[in-house]
Amino acid sequence: MATESSPFHAGEQQVQERLGVRDEIEPWARKVVRGHLPDEHRRFYARLPFVVAAARDGRGRPWATLLVGEPGFVRSPDARTLAIDARPAAGDALADAFASGVDVGFLGICLATRRRNRINGRVSVTGTAGFEIAVDQAFGNCPQYIHERNWRRETTGSPPVRRTHDHFSPELRRWIEGADTFFIATGYRGEGESPTFGMDASHRGGEPGFVRAEGERHLVFPDYAGNDHYNTIGNLLMDPRAGIVFVDFERGGLLQLTGRVRIDWDSPELDRYPGARRLVHFDLDEAVELERALPLRWEKAGGSIRSLRVVEKIRESEEITSFVFESRDGGPLADFNAGQHLPVELEGAEQGCGVSRTYSLSNGPGQGRYRISVKRHPQGVASRCLHDNIEVGAILSARAPAGDFLLDPSSPRPVVLVSAGVGLTPLVSMLHELIGGGDNRRVWFVHGARDGRHHALANEVRDLAARAPNVRLHVAYSQPRPEDELGRHYDSTGRVDGALLEKLVPGLDADFYLCGPTGFMASVQEHLEARGVPPERIRSETF
Repeated sequence: MATESSPFHAGEQQVQERLGVRDEIEPWARKVVRGHLPDEHRRFYARLPFVVAAARDGRGRPWATLLVGEPGFVRSPDARTLAIDARPAAGDALADAFASGVDVGFLGICLATRRRNRINGRVSVTGTAGFEIAVDQAFGNCPQYIHERNWRRETTGSPPVRRTHDHFSPELRRWIEGADTFFIATGYRGEGESPTFGMDASHRGGEPGFVRAEGERHLVFPDYAGNDHYNTIGNLLMDPRAGIVFVDFERGGLLQLTGRVRIDWDSPELDRYPGARRLVHFDLDEAVELERALPLRWEKAGGSIRSLRVVEKIRESEEITSFVFESRDGGPLADFNAGQHLPVELEGAEQGCGVSRTYSLSNGPGQGRYRISVKRHPQGVASRCLHDNIEVGAILSARAPAGDFLLDPSSPRPVVLVSAGVGLTPLVSMLHELIGGGDNRRVWFVHGARDGRHHALANEVRDLAARAPNVRLHVAYSQPRPEDELGRHYDSTGRVDGALLEKLVPGLDADFYLCGPTGFMASVQEHLEARGVPPERIRSETF
């Protein structure tokens, strides 16, 4: 499916065209949106204590809910099937929804690690204890705006208490406006058959108060930058109905909403929501409140927050600046693996600094410091805040490094680190780890930049490569300046692509690690796979 036709339906494509990302996201999505579950995703679902589900009731209205069980209650008997040994709680708006043949969407999400994966498909088998779905599409998501939480099981023995509402009472308004997380259900089914049709379950997060109740039946919330798929917005363009569920993480309650949505693409109201790309207006049709619906409780992972002090601010190139952190209290920092990212809380008083972001660590593990190297984006709230307002001595909060874009230490094959632009940051960290750890595998570090002014961390990478006889460095400049010397500053003119890798890596017999713009990674991965490199030997990271 992912290689034969577009993984997006007409609504998603229209939004991508409108926002200027269509040409870049399409080739990448053809690689990462699959018609089956890779083994890694199958194992991921089997470890979860809950999943988010999206479906429609008997009146065709979308709702979202949570299905819970002991880890293992979600199984994948084969790569195209997901089995769920659970049903919604009594009184749930979707209690009777999971019948054979209906469209369903699932979001597997681990709040502690901020990892998530989405599936859409149809119910293929149903029973009293649960059901199975036939997978149409499966793909991973970025970790932005997920608030880390640890879960525990707590069974009260009391049945859920159900209340219905046709407006937001003061109590419900407080719940909604105090939330930092909700899940949204949308869907679209056009004429004919397509794996792009169906239901979608998606996560939305922000700081408490990012959802506002305006009046008794109206909500407004921001839509932030994401993975550029625009599944939710694309569905809403074709079918404005949506379901929303808020979770009472402390007491196990659910607040389910269904209604209709209007997208505000460029209103002046956007200024009230730093970082928002557009606003979503939701008008309530019906609300279902379920007290004690879930046997799970969650606590914020506050123990992992550290106060960090900026000890160096280094301009690395025309657009990229590095920020080096040590602990505020002088104590040791948690170590990390090369390729992981640092979740940073920008809590300064400066305009636009009340946001959270994740940035790949660009220094090597074991150095007792964290370094992030950030590209300044003209419309990027967090990157502008860092570049313009954060100086040496500033104090920031951060959570423990996380992420699973990691080197495979068990592989005997050579390693090829391939990047473009600011995508080199996690790969520089990997180069540090490979050289510092005495890894004797042959390594290629292949990087593409516009010119010398836009080539970040150039001297550092050259020095690392010079220390290790097993490392080969190749830099390509797409638009070298007269002062950029071939053979000294760069090795070839043009862009990094699959053809270049074929020239550099004998037989392409290696493990490949890619990071950079989505179009760049899609093109390289497609070339490698066409030349016979197995997909499991190609790993990638998106920002």
